[in-house]
Amino acid sequence: MTRLYQRNELTFALSWVGLYVVLLSLADKASLALGMEKLVTAPLSLLMAGALSGWLLKNRLGEKYGLCKPRGDGRRYLYWLPLAAIASVNLWGGVTMRFSAAETVLHMVSMVSVGLVEELIFRGLLYKALRRDGVKLAILISSLTFGLGHIVNLLNGAPVASTLLQIVYATALGFLFTLLFERSGSLIPCIVTHSVINALSAFAVRRGQGFEVAASALLTIVALVYAFWVLRRTAPAQDQTSA
Repeated sequence: MTRLYQRNELTFALSWVGLYVVLLSLADKASLALGMEKLVTAPLSLLMAGALSGWLLKNRLGEKYGLCKPRGDGRRYLYWLPLAAIASVNLWGGVTMRFSAAETVLHMVSMVSVGLVEELIFRGLLYKALRRDGVKLAILISSLTFGLGHIVNLLNGAPVASTLLQIVYATALGFLFTLLFERSGSLIPCIVTHSVINALSAFAVRRGQGFEVAASALLTIVALVYAFWVLRRTAPAQDQTSA
């Protein structure tokens, strides 16, 4: 892994993206075949999260890829409160127990791990590799890649309409999270928010398509408004002094 990273950071990032997408898709299918939600996905995603974050920390790359405290004045980020609203999206339609107790634990372990891995891959590895050719282009590509990456859910049987909505708000969240990383130097707020969104999906009430469209639109608006606030109120991380 270290040799590939040293040879080409972009190839390293894309390798992780491909490995993640393929293995998690296969793990979800295997879990369903075995009759228990996330039975294979949970240990696999936990292993990937531990392997990637552990490798980054071991090689003293944690700060480069956002495994550090945010820099800058918290007031300029509205004390991260908009992220709390975003993180609660799966509770907007009510709360229920969608799975058995064992499946709920597996689901939450899987989703928290996925939040960590996706942030490190898309916002960390891929964004940093692309950033050398320009910040604006890197933010755009990182955001679109993250959003369009959710097309893979169609292969796992997700409805087309729901997947399209997910691509839209995931792209908006990708833009916000990449911008927060660029300005604060930290992925921790993004990892926490992403992981909570994922984990709380275990308790989401399935509403009609009208509610789903409205919730997706509101989530997209909140993400974009907060992103433009951050864009106007903060400077890039390298121009900030430590908080």
